[in-house]
Amino acid sequence: MAISAKSGSRQQIGLWSLVAATYFMVSGGPYGLEDIVKGAGYWGAILLLLITPMIWAMPTASMVAELSSAIPEDGGYYVWVRRAAGRFWGFQEAWLSLAASIFDMAIYPTLFVAYLSRLLPGADAGWHGIVIGAVVIAVCVVWNLGGGKAVGDSSLAMLFVMFGPFIALTTVALLHWQHAVVPPPVAQHSGFVTGLLVCMWNYMGFDNASNVGGEVGDPQRTYPRAMIVSVALITLGYVIPIAAMSHTGISASAWTTGAWATLGGQIAGRWIEIAIVIGGMIAAVATFNSLTMSYSRLPMVMAQDGLLPRVLSRVTRKTGAPWVSIFACAILWGACLGLGFERLVTLDVILWGASMVLEFFALVLLRMREPDLHRPFRVPGGIVACALLGVPPTALVILAALHGGHETVAGMNAMLFGALIVLAGVVAYAALRRGPRPQSVAEPARRLP
Repeated sequence: MAISAKSGSRQQIGLWSLVAATYFMVSGGPYGLEDIVKGAGYWGAILLLLITPMIWAMPTASMVAELSSAIPEDGGYYVWVRRAAGRFWGFQEAWLSLAASIFDMAIYPTLFVAYLSRLLPGADAGWHGIVIGAVVIAVCVVWNLGGGKAVGDSSLAMLFVMFGPFIALTTVALLHWQHAVVPPPVAQHSGFVTGLLVCMWNYMGFDNASNVGGEVGDPQRTYPRAMIVSVALITLGYVIPIAAMSHTGISASAWTTGAWATLGGQIAGRWIEIAIVIGGMIAAVATFNSLTMSYSRLPMVMAQDGLLPRVLSRVTRKTGAPWVSIFACAILWGACLGLGFERLVTLDVILWGASMVLEFFALVLLRMREPDLHRPFRVPGGIVACALLGVPPTALVILAALHGGHETVAGMNAMLFGALIVLAGVVAYAALRRGPRPQSVAEPARRLP
């Protein structure tokens, strides 16, 4: 018999643990910004990293703050969309998110191996890389069986460790402030658009924090504060190191993928290069660990709603962790380790962006259909403001989709590939909806005092 996710003695996730977990769900540190600098130049990159949070991250974080504080349930955005628009759209929301995870999650163990190979040459050769990646996944599975609080607390510790090398590098780079500065190249339009898409990828995922809403202490206060702090922390963590490096005399053209360690070594010596590499390994593990916590709640709640096999709703008695769902997700992601695919930024943005558009619709629909729902945090300005809030992110998703017309996935146009995934979600719903329909966690919650 399945144990309810509400049972057990789950310890609650606090503010700073939620901030750290959200940070890794979204960012994973300054790693991955190199292509933005190369494509848009130093100051173009800084401009993008400052503008993107305003039109992309803050609207999403504000939406998450309102809905997570009003409906703090495990399953987060799936519950919001299902409650606002019905069972079909709730399933599509979860389908798009889980599909995007296929193109995202397997890369983090691969990144861990890539960084490790800089310390231990040959670690990524042949079967070694797959085995090490599988060990990383196994470690994170065990970690997640300890529950959301264990993942959140460890994320906070890893955040401090990961930031250390970049704080040191920024300090050393500032000491080079008076050195000759290479004028930043003028960014081309195509490089700027590519930089914007990568920037969007580096700022997406705030809604993943909502999936552990049932495990967050005082969610009505914690979620709004966590969203604000996370956006500020991520933005500063991106902008400050790049701004410091812009005055070291290193050309923007030197910023190839993985260049943080190499350039850090040039500025501060071998010790900082090694520290940045270790920080990259830590960031890869922390990101995979936090996202495992988030994504594993979706099959659990969908199983409770009768949309997936009931066995996926089983949780551990002690921590309330959805152990069957965690194992199922881990096996799926682990099966992708040997594919050797690169990070498909555009496709990832399109799929996640489509699910995000549904979340903004849920925000507006719930304002219309449940005006009396207690909302400890409210997006100011009423229904019209809620609708307008989703316009800039939606426009950026459309831009990403149009840009994706120039890329291919599995031998076909990226937009066509994404459309097939969306269509598969409709087919999957038709096949799975025949199951029983138990009382849903997406039923309107009682009004809070």
